[in-house]
Amino acid sequence: MKTIHEKEKKLEDVLNELKNLEIDKPHKLLELENLENKKNQLEIEKKELLAKYNSLEQINENLIVKLEELEKREINDRKKEEKFSEKIDELNQETDSLMDEVEKWQM
Repeated sequence: MKTIHEKEKKLEDVLNELKNLEIDKPHKLLELENLENKKNQLEIEKKELLAKYNSLEQINENLIVKLEELEKREINDRKKEEKFSEKIDELNQETDSLMDEVEKWQM
């Protein structure tokens, strides 16, 4: 997820800026507060994105399981269709055989 990585990078940049500030200057205190607010906001956004990501991961896992089940069912259905076709073919052959026998007896 590109967005999470971008947010993490921004958070790390803000933390690095905080470390490099000179706190003894008054205007730097305002910068520090501003950066602290940005950091908090980024942490909140990161938590929200992680929650959404985890939710999507769970949905994805559930969909994968459902897809596998559908594929198994499809394979089983195909096998049943093949068996059914084979039985129909066998019955057709038997019917043909019986018809031949009936024709022989009628002659």
